Amino acid sequence: MLKDWVSEQLKTKHVSADEFTELLIRLLDYGVLCRDESAVEQKFYDRFVQCEELVEDYLSMLALRLDHNRRFGFVRVFPPGAQVPGLQDEDQQPFNGGMRARLNQMEVALVLVLRIEYAKQLREGRVDENGCVLVSIESLGIAFNNLLKRSLPENLTERKALLRRMRQLRLVHYQQEDDLDSGESWLRIRPAITSFVTDEALETLLSGAELETSAEMPLEKSSSTSLFEGEN
Repeated sequence: MLKDWVSEQLKTKHVSADEFTELLIRLLDYGVLCRDESAVEQKFYDRFVQCEELVEDYLSMLALRLDHNRRFGFVRVFPPGAQVPGLQDEDQQPFNGGMRARLNQMEVALVLVLRIEYAKQLREGRVDENGCVLVSIESLGIAFNNLLKRSLPENLTERKALLRRMRQLRLVHYQQEDDLDSGESWLRIRPAITSFVTDEALETLLSGAELETSAEMPLEKSSSTSLFEGEN
């Protein structure tokens, strides 16, 4: 039985069957693990490293793929048919149902702006040892307006909810939501942003083409991962 085979393999990894199950549930629920997000996420990420090949083999049976960035300590799950930067495309048809959820228009716009801001600061060498770049809420709002001729939500509650969504996706990091009360507040854009937005989507925006207003995400949960696959 598959369960027995997995249990035997886990013994050499020093991971119990319950711990393996817990890891899979966490990974599929969140869609991403970032080691520096929290002590809990560090525990799950380190466990993933212990049994990475087994996790990858197990998920491959569902045609799910992993993007593991060892340098910056994060791993993201992609559904069948998704374009994964750095990985060869496979002849898989995307699911049309439960494994994908949509980002709304404002979320799509913000993620693209975050991606452009990250690329800009990366070129200028303003990256910390964890591959993150710092950006203030004020400068983010300016970039939002310059690039898309739009504004971040003026309502503080709506703005916090938008940034909370970005943190759930592990695209940005900040300590407390109270730290986002003013334009002088700062947040970190994670290197995971580069595995979230395809180069094609970025080039489309930079070329001045019309911004698509939807994106697909591989899991139903709001904290799952995605690449941008614009639709009309």
